[in-house]
Amino acid sequence: MLKFEFKNPTKIRFGKGQIENLAKEIPAKSKIMMLYGGGSIKKNGIYEQIKNALKDFEVIEFGGIPANPEYEILMQALEIIKKENINYLLAVGGGSVIDGTKFLSAAALYSGDNPWDILKKNIRIDKGMPFGTVLTLPATGSEMNSGAVITRAETQEKFGMGGPGLFPEFSILDPQVVRSIPQRQLANGITDAYTHVLEQYMTFPTQAFLQDRFAESILQTLVEIAPRILKDPSDYEAASNFMWCCTMALNGLIQKGVPNDWATHMIGHELTALFGIDHARTLSIIGPNLYNYKFEDKKEKLAQYAERVWNIKDGSIDEKAHEAIKKTEDFFHSLGIKTKLSEYTNDYEGTAEIISNRFTERGWLGLGERRNIKPSDVEEIVKMSY
Repeated sequence: MLKFEFKNPTKIRFGKGQIENLAKEIPAKSKIMMLYGGGSIKKNGIYEQIKNALKDFEVIEFGGIPANPEYEILMQALEIIKKENINYLLAVGGGSVIDGTKFLSAAALYSGDNPWDILKKNIRIDKGMPFGTVLTLPATGSEMNSGAVITRAETQEKFGMGGPGLFPEFSILDPQVVRSIPQRQLANGITDAYTHVLEQYMTFPTQAFLQDRFAESILQTLVEIAPRILKDPSDYEAASNFMWCCTMALNGLIQKGVPNDWATHMIGHELTALFGIDHARTLSIIGPNLYNYKFEDKKEKLAQYAERVWNIKDGSIDEKAHEAIKKTEDFFHSLGIKTKLSEYTNDYEGTAEIISNRFTERGWLGLGERRNIKPSDVEEIVKMSY
């Protein structure tokens, strides 16, 4: 097991009716900006619950944060934050709203001239404006980590950011919200969480036995509850396990003591930036092909994954590893997720070269757990994904 440090300061309130405790988590006399997305919270009762809980606070609302949090829209929110002297942020939504709020938390205290530099230069954020979250869409784990990803449509770019100053102070997780989530977003959430685990697990053995078991248990649980969630989102038992899996998949715990990959995410972000494809679906496009391309590096963990998650006991290491990749792709298909770029766009020719060139221009010369995925390798992986 590799050496590590671990600290996660986010307080979780989990279960039915926890929104009514919202006011207990925000300092008295805070001036709050409440951020949300397309307005679904006004249809499913969450908006009313939050307004009731915050009746003694001054709250300014900012809605319309899109599925891939857009820099220019967030800059409009930042202008209001500064003009109105906001001192507390509340994200009400899924990963996109929470990620957008993290950017605003950083940008509100940023002393530089251009907030885009936070993303472009990957500036570590040690202190941000305090914020909390009310999770309405399980998927990204952003409610209990300090990372975010922001899109800029103008330049067709998508960059990550983070730092210890960007942990939410608290997150409220009420699984009842799952019952109003559309099927497409449920499938995306399952795929996103599943791939988050794989990015931290599908590398090479480091004798981190407990970490492997943690990761495998999340994968097994997602496989088990996926059909139930898709069939009946109001199934509270399934919804509870789904929501907690998504949080545990990326709250920092399972990545400690083990190597991490994240190449699938880095490449997938480019597909979203270029074509607007849902983040989770870009992961399903790239992931299996990356595993095939880097098969020799990953086959031991692939075989372990085959045995423990998919109960594949027969065959050589290579045979079990190949079957595990197929099972992964089959699982995505069972959720209604397509796994080829050509199934999302007819305009895919040349995409591999564009992404490879972008990585070269940014100096990203080695992705993956071994830092041996070069831009030329990225080009081949993307071509395999057509």
